[in-house]
Amino acid sequence: MNGAESLVRTMVGAGVEVSFTNPGTSEMHFVAALDRVDGMRCVLCLFEGGATGAADGYARMADKPAATLLHLGPGMANGLANIHNARRARSPMVNIVGEHASFHRRFDAPLTTDIEALARPLSHWVRTGANAMTIAQDGADAIHAASNPPGQIATLILPADTAWGEGSGPVATRPPRARGKVADEVVRDIARIMTTQQNVMLMVGGVALREKPLMDASRIVRKVGARLMAPGANARVARGAGRVSVDRVPYPVDLAVEALKDVRHMVLVGAKPPVGFFGYPGKPSAMTHPDCVFHVLADEDQDLADALARLADEIGAAGIAPDYPERIARPDIPTGARLDADSIGAVLGALMPEQAIICDESVTTGRNFFAMTKAAAPHDWLQLMGGAIGEGIPLATGAAVACPDRKVINLQADGSGMYTLQSLWTQAREKLDVLTLIWANRSYAILKGELANVGAENPGRKAHDMLSLDNPALDWVSLAKGMGVEASRVETIDGLAKAMRGALSRQGPCLIEVVI
Repeated sequence: MNGAESLVRTMVGAGVEVSFTNPGTSEMHFVAALDRVDGMRCVLCLFEGGATGAADGYARMADKPAATLLHLGPGMANGLANIHNARRARSPMVNIVGEHASFHRRFDAPLTTDIEALARPLSHWVRTGANAMTIAQDGADAIHAASNPPGQIATLILPADTAWGEGSGPVATRPPRARGKVADEVVRDIARIMTTQQNVMLMVGGVALREKPLMDASRIVRKVGARLMAPGANARVARGAGRVSVDRVPYPVDLAVEALKDVRHMVLVGAKPPVGFFGYPGKPSAMTHPDCVFHVLADEDQDLADALARLADEIGAAGIAPDYPERIARPDIPTGARLDADSIGAVLGALMPEQAIICDESVTTGRNFFAMTKAAAPHDWLQLMGGAIGEGIPLATGAAVACPDRKVINLQADGSGMYTLQSLWTQAREKLDVLTLIWANRSYAILKGELANVGAENPGRKAHDMLSLDNPALDWVSLAKGMGVEASRVETIDGLAKAMRGALSRQGPCLIEVVI
C-alpha cells in the first residue's frame, strides 16, 4: 500500500467522507487512491475557489471537515479567498495540497512555489509530508487539528514521492479535544451583571445560534429585560416559525451605531465586540457607545450551549417560554407588486420550504431579506463570513452535498456570483438540489454606496464604469444552461413567484435570473 492510499484510508477511517477536488499531475497517485478506497465521495470542482467554498458549506451543515485536493501553490492560491471565509466561519477543513516530488524541488520547475508561506496565514495547522511512511500519520494529525473546536483550517502538503512510495497503511486519528466548560464563577458574575445592570445586551454568535442555545438566550433576556442580538454575519442560524428570532447588527455604520447606542453592558457568547466592516472618514470603527463595557460569558471554542443553559438556570429563567415568531403571519405573495427588495423578501418568506438551507450572498439586494423571512418555515441561514465575495454558489454546493434531503436556496448577487460560477457545473454533475436566485442589478451596487461612504466626491465616467456590469449585460440564463443547469429569467414579482414554485416542486439544480 503506497502513501497516498494509506492517507486516504486514514481519512475515511476518521470520518472524512467527501473530497472537493481540482487535481493536477503531482496529485495523480492520490487521485488513484481515491478510486481504490470505498467511502470517499469525490466531487470535481472546476476552480479551486469552488472546492474550498464547497468544503466550507459542507462543514457548516455536517459539523465535520471535508477535504479539498488542490494542485501545488497556484492551486492553493486560487482557493485562498474561500479558505479565508471558512476560517472566519470556524469551519473545519483539511486541505491536501500537492507538491513536486522532494527530489525535484531544487530544480525550480515553473510551478515551484513556497506553499507553506501561502498556507500559513490562513491555516491553523500546516505541515509538509516528509516521506511515504509517515504521510498517513500527517493526515491523522491534520484531521485532529481541523476538528478541534471551534473548527480549524489544516493544510497538509503532499510531495508526490510521499504519495507513490511504500506507505504505513492507515493510522488512527485522535479524537478532537472537547469544548471547554465555562467556570461556575464566570456564570455567576454574568448572572449578577444581567440582573443588576441596565441597558444590557446579550450578543450571541457561533454555535450559540443553533436552535436550543437560542431558546435559552431568549429565556434569559425575557427574564431580565435585556436585548438579544447576533453579529452582522453568521456561519449558520436556526430560524423560522417556532424558533427564536434574533436580529443582526446592521451592516451600515450609521444604522449599527443607532441600534447599539443605548447598550452599556454587552455580554458576549461566541461573539466579538461589533465593529464596522471598513473604516470611513469621520465615522467610528466600534459600533457601540464609548461607555459600553464588554463581558465574556464564553469564547467561541467553549461550550456555548452549556454556558447559556447554566446562565438561564442561575437567573431562574429556565421555566420562561422563549419568544417565538409563531404569532407573526407569514407574508402574502404581493401579486402585481413592483419587483424590488421588499416584494422579493415577501415571496421568499411565503415560499421557503420546510428545512430549507439558505446560502446568502445577496450583498446589497438582500439586506432586508433576513427580517422578512423570520416567520418562514423553519430553516438554516448561512452567510458570507469573511467578506471575500464569490462564495455563495460554492457554499450552496457544499451544503447540498452535506444535506441531500434538504432544498438549498442560494440568494446570489450577480457580481459576486461571477467569481465562482463554475460551481453551477458541479451542481449539475452531482445532481444537487439547489435553487440559485440571481439578483441581476447589472452592477456592483454595494460599491456605489461605498463610493459615497468613503468620501470620494464627484465620481466620473471611469469610476461608474468600474462598478457597472452592463454593456454587455451578463446573461445568466445562457451561462447556467451552458453548464447544464435549468434556467429562466423573470422581470416581475408574479413571474418570480411562479418560477420559484416550479423550481421548488422539482429536484435538481435550477437557476432563476431576477432582473431588478
